[in-house]
Amino acid sequence: MYDTPLILKFDDIDAGLLPLVGGKAANLGVLTTAGLPVPPGLCVTTEAYRRVTEQAGLEEVLDALAVTAAGETRTLNELAGQARALVLSAPVPADIADAVRRSAHGPVAVRSSATAEDLPHASFAGQQDTYLNVIGADAVLDAVRRCWASLWSDRAVTYRAANGIDHRAVLAAVVIQEMVQSEVAGVMFTANPVTGRRREAVIDASPGLGEAVVSGAVNPDHFVVDTATGRITERRLGDKRLAVRSLPGGGVEHVETGMEGACVTDAQIRALTELGGRVEDHYGAPQDTEWAVDAGGALWLTQSRPITTLFPIPRHARPAGGEPGGARIYFSFSVAQGIYAPITPMGMSAFRLLSSSAAALLGAPVTDRLDGAPQFAEAAGRMFIDVTGMMRSRVGRVGLPRVLDVMEARSATVLRGLFDDPRFSVTQRSVRPALRRLVKNAIRFRIPARAAQALLKPEKAHRRAERLGVRLRAQLAAPADATALERLDHVERILGTRAVPLLPTIVPGPLAGFAMLGLAYRLLGDRARPGELQTVLRGLPHNVTTEMDLALWHLATRIRADREAAALLLGTPAAELADRFGDGTLPGVVGRGLTEFLSAYGVRAVAEIDLGVPRWSEDPTHVIGVLANYLRLEDPALSPDALFARGAAEAVLMIKTLSARVGGVRGRIVRFALSRTRALAGIRELPKFSMVTILAAMRAELVTIGTGLTTRGLLDSPQDIFFLTMEEVRTALTTARGESAPAAPEGSTPTSFRQRTPAASGGSAPTAPGDAAPPYLATLRVLISERREDAARERRRRHLPRVLLSDGTDPEAVATSAPVDGALTGTPASAGSVTGIARVVLDPVGAHLEPGEILVCPSTDPGWTPLFLTAGGLVMEMGGANSHGAVVAREYGIPAVVGVARATEHIVTGQRITLDGTSGMVITA
Repeated sequence: MYDTPLILKFDDIDAGLLPLVGGKAANLGVLTTAGLPVPPGLCVTTEAYRRVTEQAGLEEVLDALAVTAAGETRTLNELAGQARALVLSAPVPADIADAVRRSAHGPVAVRSSATAEDLPHASFAGQQDTYLNVIGADAVLDAVRRCWASLWSDRAVTYRAANGIDHRAVLAAVVIQEMVQSEVAGVMFTANPVTGRRREAVIDASPGLGEAVVSGAVNPDHFVVDTATGRITERRLGDKRLAVRSLPGGGVEHVETGMEGACVTDAQIRALTELGGRVEDHYGAPQDTEWAVDAGGALWLTQSRPITTLFPIPRHARPAGGEPGGARIYFSFSVAQGIYAPITPMGMSAFRLLSSSAAALLGAPVTDRLDGAPQFAEAAGRMFIDVTGMMRSRVGRVGLPRVLDVMEARSATVLRGLFDDPRFSVTQRSVRPALRRLVKNAIRFRIPARAAQALLKPEKAHRRAERLGVRLRAQLAAPADATALERLDHVERILGTRAVPLLPTIVPGPLAGFAMLGLAYRLLGDRARPGELQTVLRGLPHNVTTEMDLALWHLATRIRADREAAALLLGTPAAELADRFGDGTLPGVVGRGLTEFLSAYGVRAVAEIDLGVPRWSEDPTHVIGVLANYLRLEDPALSPDALFARGAAEAVLMIKTLSARVGGVRGRIVRFALSRTRALAGIRELPKFSMVTILAAMRAELVTIGTGLTTRGLLDSPQDIFFLTMEEVRTALTTARGESAPAAPEGSTPTSFRQRTPAASGGSAPTAPGDAAPPYLATLRVLISERREDAARERRRRHLPRVLLSDGTDPEAVATSAPVDGALTGTPASAGSVTGIARVVLDPVGAHLEPGEILVCPSTDPGWTPLFLTAGGLVMEMGGANSHGAVVAREYGIPAVVGVARATEHIVTGQRITLDGTSGMVITA
């Protein structure tokens, strides 16, 4: 009647049987067939669980869990309890009970093996139950039932909810394995889970069964071992006061021990390390293992699963120059830009093209533009730049950290911490090559002449910027009758050859402005008190981001005058209002105002450097939510336009104060320099706005292509195109037409799909179209679905490394110390002090910020800045004194501290904190 097996031995299990045996059993089967020392055992398959629970009445509980949010812990726990009771009370069919009883031979360990357990992206470590030293057929059957029920433990249900795993999709198998009566046991990571360093084994060991270590009941011996050499680099002995040991009649007991010295020998540590290396080599990825040594000295492997918390090592399409196999330093461009979320595959393709263009601009053209510059790398959907070459050159070692001091200050600190690492010693001592490139490009783009002109006549720099914007918008759209392939050619041409060369024509103005700020700083010396020069940067004119925020505030002011419209915005969800805007049914003042605002700034978005992110013009939900926040601000003295005007007045007064304090010719030079700073520094936001405008236009072209592919049945939605790469889209277009892919324009050669690793393209890749065209097209939906799932998982990743080494080490994890006396430290970004209620915001879309609350966030880009208008202060995990968030905070005159490590973890919403933007301190207690 039933063909699916109820019992499978480890020897008969491989990775392909995961849906039938679960993660733990699949891994034990793989290790057994690989010849590794695994205690014999078998698996009670998910078929047994399915048959037992199909009549248990779980449907109502499953329906309730499907609509319960991850944060509703109490409800989740109540539903978990109901599910456990139902499973435990469900009758076990006789054939299943007999099969389990026949499997009970001698003392065994009975362990859960869920289908969502011990997976590469979710370990489920300790979320289901294990029963040790089980003796007797009835006891084994009872333990199996309890393992089934433990699929619904409070912790397992909460873990699934937090990781976005469908409760209906998870089934439970059970492992029954020969019990190892261990003299000593523990856990071993084949990579360091704290620092991320690969090929560095971390071993915890304690007398007795490994449960004492796994459960955290004992302070074990701790060893760190260099896998390549077998050298023990760290040795820390625990007190090992507790041991778990088997009882003769079944079960275990906790006994006190008083063992002096190490519980394992150096030889055993090396044997463990060698075994861990074999396991990692077999899987091709670092592993979290459990092990035991029996009374005869035999070493056993009782479990292995992927280490799910390691950040992937960035990978290149083509490696940057340098010593083959040598250590590399990767700087996170995503972090520097304030982007926590993973970049879409199409967004990554866009940046590969842009990086190729930048490389060509610097005199190092690449062979294939679609590969990106050799320094461009990717990991976990985040962009990295290989800065090894810069760090090993005399010029780069000085220049890069100084630039980051004002852009992403903690990254600068981390990079300086690598100066003494012999792997990154200076090899390029001459400044001449860098100087030649600098002079060549400065002359090519007339940067000195344009900077001088901007200093003499700032209004000319502003007019040039305006003309550039008009010319840019006119060139971005492809012809209306262009074919899909012609549109794709246009996108690749703009991103690969046209966009980057625009930037040097904008940069001279703000460059001159900040050069004048530096001159004033030198002339003032210690006569400028802390925070005074920052005051000069308040209320800067000609800043497109500030102008955007104020335009939105002015719209809110007009809506406030219409009571009915204001009530509608305050009482209706933003998503519903966005739908009404699309339907044209909003009140006139709101509809017309939004249309006007979006015509100017609709190219923007949160995480706007990702071409795959919808623009505000496509989805204005965030903008509408911010408008509602503005309407809650009732004190006219705190209105953003008043604060901005006050900041500008304070800046002008500060210029007079500082120049008078110096006096004479030097004072007049200071006045001139700071006046030019105010006239020109605001343009610093224009290069990014121009690039975002380009990306928005290219996004529109790709949506048009996606619409065509959807109409032809190749995609489910036009938005799916952003989960493909440029190459994949070209291949899909040409394969669907039965053609060979034509050469891409101007140097790109995407004529055939080249297999990419998941780390490089955001997921697994389809087979080459030349092999079989219809199957290739059929895999597109699967590929897109997998990448969407990958992106959803990556959005839950909380920690992103600012800098990562090629051996996996996160240097900041090695050096970071805990906060002292309730004080968090960062980089001063906007002077002033404020005490208030913290509001931790991880995603600005739909965020509610009461006037005067202190905004605590991971990072910001210009899409966040409308929230600043009602904030009392700003605390950011990322960024430097000249990052976007810091600049806008200064202009609005709100105190800000940036680069505060793990601020969103140390501070909670509702907590009262004091923020000192002059000293860079955040007091939380």
